[in-house]
Amino acid sequence: MIADAPSVDDRKPAAVALILRQVGAGQELLFIERAHHPDDPWSGNIGFPGGRRDPVDETLRHTAERETMEEVGIDLSGACYLGRLSDIVGANLPVRVSCFVYGLAEQVEPTVSPEVHDVFWFALHELVAPQRQLTAQVSFGGKLLEAPAIDLGLPGKAVLWGITYRLVNQFREVLESGEERQLPYELPL
Repeated sequence: MIADAPSVDDRKPAAVALILRQVGAGQELLFIERAHHPDDPWSGNIGFPGGRRDPVDETLRHTAERETMEEVGIDLSGACYLGRLSDIVGANLPVRVSCFVYGLAEQVEPTVSPEVHDVFWFALHELVAPQRQLTAQVSFGGKLLEAPAIDLGLPGKAVLWGITYRLVNQFREVLESGEERQLPYELPL
């Protein structure tokens, strides 16, 4: 017998921070490569800093900010909060991820925590380049899956896929639609 998919209420809340910085005439996004742990279904994957909501978190935005500080040592309290993307539900695990977008006016140097293998910036225009888009074979939970992905072209790094891929595309669509001009803030980028 196949169990029913979990209802939306059964999904564990999590939050991530999409962090932008201006470099020359373009923007870069901050990514992490998760540490490699056999018990972590996202082990070694590329993502945004973030994690599951903790009982001490007043809101999911606080979760994103706390997790960002813990994972990469960036304090987002002084960053420009730009808004929230639509939540994404996991296709393979019962999780609901909220994504909060921040712009950094100052250059910061991220630090790597034990939860993170690497931290790096990647140009936004490169993320949306057609030649980087592909369907890739990825491993998740001991299974091989075919998934839409972005080849970052970085030696030794996995492709960007899954929830982070979906969030990057959602962010790109917001930028292309011009919706950010209707928001009650100005992009500092």
